[in-house]
This record gives sequence, structure tokens and C-alpha cells, in this order.
Amino acid sequence: MTASAYIRSIPSTALVPIRRRVIRASEPAAFDDGVATVPSASAGRSLHAAAAVFATRVASAGLAYASQVLIARLLGGTEYGIFAAVSVWIAILGHSANLGWSQGACRFLPAAQAAGDHDAVRGFLLAGSVISAVVGAGVAALGIAALWLEGSVPGGPYAMPLVMAALVLPVFAFQDFLEGVARSQNWAVLAIAPPYLLRQGLIMVAVVAALSAGAPAMASSALACMLAATAISAAVQAFRLRQRLARTIASGPRRYLWRSWLGACLPIAAGDLATAALSVIDVVILSLIAPPAVVGLYFAATRLQQFVGFVSYAATAATAQRFSALAASDDRQGLQRLVWNQARLTAAGTALVGGSLLLVAPCLLDLFGSGFRDALPVLAILVAGSLAASLFGPGEHLLTMLGGERRAAAITLATLALAALLCSAAYLHYGVIGAAAAMAAAVTLRAAAMALAAASLHGIGTFVIRLRGSSLARP
Repeated sequence: MTASAYIRSIPSTALVPIRRRVIRASEPAAFDDGVATVPSASAGRSLHAAAAVFATRVASAGLAYASQVLIARLLGGTEYGIFAAVSVWIAILGHSANLGWSQGACRFLPAAQAAGDHDAVRGFLLAGSVISAVVGAGVAALGIAALWLEGSVPGGPYAMPLVMAALVLPVFAFQDFLEGVARSQNWAVLAIAPPYLLRQGLIMVAVVAALSAGAPAMASSALACMLAATAISAAVQAFRLRQRLARTIASGPRRYLWRSWLGACLPIAAGDLATAALSVIDVVILSLIAPPAVVGLYFAATRLQQFVGFVSYAATAATAQRFSALAASDDRQGLQRLVWNQARLTAAGTALVGGSLLLVAPCLLDLFGSGFRDALPVLAILVAGSLAASLFGPGEHLLTMLGGERRAAAITLATLALAALLCSAAYLHYGVIGAAAAMAAAVTLRAAAMALAAASLHGIGTFVIRLRGSSLARP
């Protein structure tokens, strides 16, 4: 039986040990220009890949920060607040509009390639491309229709920005799918450089050029520049991805495994939507109940806080596949050691990056313009929340890699609802400081719940501090 057929034959309720072997069978190798390499063969290779990802993400964050500073200064506080709120909605809907096909690529493409099932590879690639664009356009159309009926469109300050956002959404969703395809082949730079480096750079250039040419200093102008930048970067990424895939995947017939793909991708999409929403729910809530200037202030703090999250991102890039490999080989002690090592290093890195960021934050916030230094307490609380969450280790990634994605999605959905309620209530009583504290508490509770779920389902402790006498402390 081929690897892909083996995966399709296993029900979702299969025993955890079987799921571990399936994951290992479906991800036996990394692909580098068609040459397969065992991901667990060299920790150095994983660390090198993580370093490349971390460097690219840090560079992209620098560009994103610079673009936010530039846009804030060019648009002013109110228009920048509108731009920030609409950008958040693009991110939430864009990452989930491909119905989980981006993450599904990392699961199904390596399995099909390992089994030599290139018909299924070609089918998945076409299906994902069409679904991303069509669903993205459909979500955008439904959103505009709902806002039109509600009365926000065609009048109001958000009218034209929302129209521009609707045009950006399908392109954004398509590029998110392209990122997943590149990640499935372990082409880390091709996966993240176009959306996070090229797109950000093009936005900066386009905004300066547009306003210099006489475009109004409004959020709609900046979002039009985002549309152009997203379309160009997506086209470049699609072209390069097609070139590299053609070296290993020849043209030919396509096969569509809709039942298998949708059965896995839709729960992933739900989890992705919840995760994306959770990362920006505070900004969304504030955009509904706070003045745009306050939203812009809070959003500036979140742009700086994102640097702290890159520590966890890089650590996951280095260890995610190794989780699967060690579980498949039944090396539970090795898996437990790897989890604890990652947890400790991630917590230490988060503390180091967070502390360093707070030292230079006053100067960085001043770059946004007058009054943005008031966001420093918000930033400090958000950084504290990230540090607290890091102490619970990579529970979410264990659930995703070893089986338990539905439980992870349920935890994230529950946390999202809790964060929305806490953030709303806290802002009404304590202002932006209360909203930041509510968000920090929510992400910490989520990390704790993920750690407990991973220990319950897989018997792997993820806490940085080992709890003696507890199952969480036993390999």
C-alpha cells in the first residue's frame, strides 16, 4: 500500500501510536531541489534552517515596522488607526480563506511525493490555488454586502478602505497558499521572503510614490498600495515556485482526493482562523469600541511585540519535524528531552529579546510620531504575556505534529471567546492597559491548556519547570 493510501485508510479516531507512525510515514524527507534528506539526520541542518527563518522573519519585521512608522507619519493618527484596523481584518480572513489548504500542503504534498503519487500532487496544487482565490473573493463579497446592508458602506470613514481590503483579500489568500506549498518542500526562504520581505518593501515604496504623486493621505490610498504590493509579490512567488516544482513534478493528469483533503483541511482552517483571530482580537475589539487614535497607539505596541514571537517561531522551525521522527521511532526519552530543551531555550530567548526590546522601545515608539510613547506600558504587558506563555513549552506544536489538532483548535476557539470578553470588559473599565492585561492573561491560559492537553494525550511534559511527582515530569 502506498503512503498516501495508507493515510487515507486510517480513520480520524485511530490510536495515537498509529497516528505517530502515519505522521512519520507522510513526512520522511525534506526536499531540496528534488533531493531528499532525512530531517532528523542532522540537528545542525535544522538549526541552520531555523536561523535562516529567524533572520528572514526579523528582517521582515524590521521592514514591517519601518513601513508602519512611515505610514503612521504620512497618514496621521486617525487615518493610520483606520488602516491598522482594516489590515488586521485582511490578515484574519486572508489566512483562513484558503480553507486550511496552506497547512494541508505541509501534510499531504510530502506524503504524495514520497509515494510517487504525482497525480494527487498536481490535483492538490490546482485545487488549492482555485479554492484560495475563489473563497477569498467570496468572503470579501459577503463582507461588503453585509456592511452595505448595515450601513457602513457606502458612507463613513471605513467605506473606501473596506472596498480596497475586499480586493486585497483573494490575492492575500492565494499567497498564503503559496507559502504553505513552499514550506511543504522545506524551501523556507521562498516560503516567507516574498510575503514578508518583498511585499513589505513594495508597500513602503508604493505609499511614498503614491503620496508624492498627489494621492490623498488616507487609509484607502495605503490599502491600494497594499493591493499592488501583494499582487506583485504573489506573482513573483508563484513564478519561482512553479519553476522549482517543475524539476520534480512533471505535467500530467490530476487526481482529486476531496474527502481526504477536506476532512483534514477544514479543521485546520478552523484552527488557523481562531489562531489568527486570537493574535489580533485585541485590535479588533478596540477598533469597534475605541477611537481610531487609540487603536493606532495600541497597534504600534503590537508591531513591536511581534519581535518577541519570532523566538518561538524559529524554535518550532528547527524542531517540528523532529517531534514526528522521534515519536515514530518510539524514542520517548529523546522526544521529552527535545521538548524540554526547546521549552527552556524558547523561554530564555523570549526573556532576552523581550527585555532588550523594552530597553529600546521608547526610541522606537517615538519614530511613529508624537504621543506614541504612551504605548510603552501596553508593550510591557504584552511582552510579559509572551514570556509567561513561553514557560509552558510547545504544547500546541506537539498536538499538531503528533495528533490532536482538533483539541488544539477547540482550545484556541475557547481562548478566542474568552479574550474577546475580557478585552472588551477590561477596556471599558481600565482603558488600553486593561485590554493589554486581558490579552496577556488569555495567551498565557491558552499555553497552559495546550501543555495540559499534550501531557494528557501524549504523556509528554512541556513545562519549563518540571513538576516532580507529576506525569508532566516523566519522559
